[in-house]
Amino acid sequence: MSEQENPEWRPPPPPEHIPQPEPPQMSEVATLGNIFIEPGRVFEDMRRKPRFLLAGLIIMLLFTAFQVIFIQRVGLEEIVRARIEASSRTRDLPEETKKAAIAQQGGPIAKYVTFAITPVIILVSFAVGALLYWGLSNAMGGSNTFLGGLSVWVYSGFPTTVVFFVANMIVLLLKSVDDIDLAHSQNGLLKASFAFFIDANSSPVLAAFVGAFDLFTIWGWVLAAIGLQRVAKISSGAAWAVVLILGAVGVLLKTVPAFF
Repeated sequence: MSEQENPEWRPPPPPEHIPQPEPPQMSEVATLGNIFIEPGRVFEDMRRKPRFLLAGLIIMLLFTAFQVIFIQRVGLEEIVRARIEASSRTRDLPEETKKAAIAQQGGPIAKYVTFAITPVIILVSFAVGALLYWGLSNAMGGSNTFLGGLSVWVYSGFPTTVVFFVANMIVLLLKSVDDIDLAHSQNGLLKASFAFFIDANSSPVLAAFVGAFDLFTIWGWVLAAIGLQRVAKISSGAAWAVVLILGAVGVLLKTVPAFF
């Protein structure tokens, strides 16, 4: 029936236009390089399409490679022995007790467990970090997703991990094993903080606290704040509030074990 035959008939209105999401402007490979020089643009693109697989895989490989190379070069038994002698709670133990601890914690099984558990720990940290960024940024009024939080967590740690690995590998290969502080160097040989001037054996708590504010950590905080602003669409103050809350927890996790 036409409109002329039925004057009351009207054609249905056109369907409401639904805006399509803007496609990403960078490939995942491009984001790996641009995060060093244009972090704001990279995180804007993460808002369009979250990405984390390639960067996350590289982070796992680099951390695991450092652990493997470090332990193979200096020996896990020597690391355990140095830690026992550095601690006031264990240095005065009977020699037989020390030897038993070194044999248990520095043997082949312990070494391969260390190699295997490193990527697992990193994967867990990715999941926990993504949940925290997702939840806290939304609590600050943002519009983040789990994958968005994961992207910010991974990419705010990617540049620092790459530079950390390269710098520490240079130090490890050039420095004599006799000059390495085995008790405190498995998590990094390069001290990029004022902890460089503190004796970790005589002042372990102060050294751990000051060492928690190294250049790598601060660089990661800056990138995370930029990422949360762009991906979660929150203000600079809200982004820094999230970063500093989690940063304070990280400082505690690094400092409290020094008491023991």
